[in-house]
Amino acid sequence: MERMYRIGEAARILGVSPSTLRRWDKEGKIKPIRIGRDRLYPESTLLKLLGRELSNAVAIYARVSSHDQKKDLETQLEFLRCAVAGKYEEVYEVKDIASGIKGNRKGLLKLIELAKTKKIRTIAITYPDRLTRFGFEAFREFFKGFGVEIIVLNGEDQKEPEKELIEDLIAILTSFAGKLYGMRNRKLKSWTKELKQVRKTLEEQEQEQE
Repeated sequence: MERMYRIGEAARILGVSPSTLRRWDKEGKIKPIRIGRDRLYPESTLLKLLGRELSNAVAIYARVSSHDQKKDLETQLEFLRCAVAGKYEEVYEVKDIASGIKGNRKGLLKLIELAKTKKIRTIAITYPDRLTRFGFEAFREFFKGFGVEIIVLNGEDQKEPEKELIEDLIAILTSFAGKLYGMRNRKLKSWTKELKQVRKTLEEQEQEQE
């Protein structure tokens, strides 16, 4: 569904004043959709005035927590490629090897840039936690503000590898440990050390099974 903008938002996008938009309306230069007393402006109309077309492109996004999960990363990407094939004019592939709690991931920043520059209309992911470990609905609303829809192709839940959950827990504890001093800091470091030992044990078990 195409995004609609109120007059103040539309004016900011076009770089004019609301009074100019009202004047253009009277002159027939732009025709908003009227709902009651509100004027709503379709995104395609605004982009046309800016000399741009409404994009029909998708960004597929895949993420794993560590480099030894590259096989799973490729599995995600292949699934996403097949899911969007033939449905969009252009497909951007974006990926990250990083914890889902990190906000400065290169891939995530790339998605934001694609959304801000109106190069995509959709972001496709396999599960919500591939995009972010926490606050998925906030991210959904954030991208919606740029007219970009997030579609989750495999549903809301997944059975995650224990090692990935441990990676994220280690990232959280490491972040807190860097901000605390004294007893709590030592306790967090102790928990981090124990989690790393659990991770090492899981890696050894995986190697034995191969």
